[in-house]
Amino acid sequence: MSVLDRFLDLEHAFDSNISLLLVALVGGVLALSLPAIVLVCRGRAADDKLRVELWQRWRSWVFISPCIVVPILAGPGWTVVAVAVLSLLCYAEFARATGLFREKLLSLLVVLSVLALNFAALDNWYGLFVALFPLTVGVLAVGTIVQDSPKGYLQRTALAILGYALFGAGLAHLAFFSNEPGYRPVLLLLFFAVELNDIFAFCVGKTLGRHKLAPHTSPGKTIEGSLGALVLTTGVVVGFGRVVFAGSAMESWPLLVLLGVMVSALGQLGDLTLSSIKRDLGIKDMSATIPGHGGILDRFNSMLLVAPAVFHLLNYVLPGIGQAQAQRLMTGAG
Repeated sequence: MSVLDRFLDLEHAFDSNISLLLVALVGGVLALSLPAIVLVCRGRAADDKLRVELWQRWRSWVFISPCIVVPILAGPGWTVVAVAVLSLLCYAEFARATGLFREKLLSLLVVLSVLALNFAALDNWYGLFVALFPLTVGVLAVGTIVQDSPKGYLQRTALAILGYALFGAGLAHLAFFSNEPGYRPVLLLLFFAVELNDIFAFCVGKTLGRHKLAPHTSPGKTIEGSLGALVLTTGVVVGFGRVVFAGSAMESWPLLVLLGVMVSALGQLGDLTLSSIKRDLGIKDMSATIPGHGGILDRFNSMLLVAPAVFHLLNYVLPGIGQAQAQRLMTGAG
């Protein structure tokens, strides 16, 4: 597959029936949740805060879902572009909220490093992809030394490395997944499971929640909601994973359970990571980018830790993600 072919691959969007099923489920969940929300909002048990939150969440996912599904279906090239844009938007929100945007040289280095990671994914150059993380950390560590301004060095450098690690290196693993011929159902399952995980935690927490999970970090989260999401999300991943990974080593029950637990636990930890950042900064949302429900980071925080962990688990169990296709498409080697 050439670079051009990676952008003209829509005809293979539904080669896997599970891709069609997952897309249909996303649409079905959004459609069915509308009358469900109407019924809940009309009930006496729902207060104004809950009504507002339910409608905000529904509107945000009507806005976000096509932005996730369409690039994945359109082709590997569009998937890489979408991940690169997502990474840069997340970093922009982080830089604005923390004040790191004022450090123009560091921010430029982070942006260039994010683009380099996604170039490596588009080129299917795994060696460069892996090497860029430690090399970039080194570049960021020395990046502002030429300015001869040691005051604030630790803070600005640590913020830049954290931003690059979470929003650049972490999310870029989603882009590299696109080098696998059957990447669509895997990515669709990941996004579907991660967002259901958030919904499960919210619904179980609202109905059964009694004990706060991390009251100083995220007051709305409960232990019951967290455990409910862990059980339900793992069930979803195991059920769909049996089809997505049919005929491979990942089809085994223990590995699928491990995958489900990882998606749920790391999704919740990603959410809590961003909550910790926002609490430290004294803000509620990272921005108001998404109509009715905060910023890009507020909606995609659950994927920050899930993406690299799942990538390396699958790469360990099913060695050589992307090696079935031509490597280094643009740089001409291999």
